[in-house]
Amino acid sequence: MSDLKKLTPAAGYLLIDPQKEERTTASGIVLPDSHEGEKPQVGVVVSINPDNYTDDHGVERTPPCKKGQKVVFKKWAGNEFKFQNQETEYLFVKFEDIMAVLA
Repeated sequence: MSDLKKLTPAAGYLLIDPQKEERTTASGIVLPDSHEGEKPQVGVVVSINPDNYTDDHGVERTPPCKKGQKVVFKKWAGNEFKFQNQETEYLFVKFEDIMAVLA
């Protein structure tokens, strides 16, 4: 995982570790990870490109969050990425796909 800290996304992107939600039925039964559910929309920012960039419309964009913050992103945002055959799957997400920063 230490090499992951050296990974810097391209301008306009950040790397997120999606947080899987524990699913519970109405009767209190916890469903296993293998249960098909929706993709996570919350994650922790692992790495971010701190530079501002200009988008296709000429608007200057700044990073919407900081490393370590928990964010909410669009449902189908990002591209999945496995780093050096690790089990964890990360997401490269565009700045504009971040909907909120959780306190």
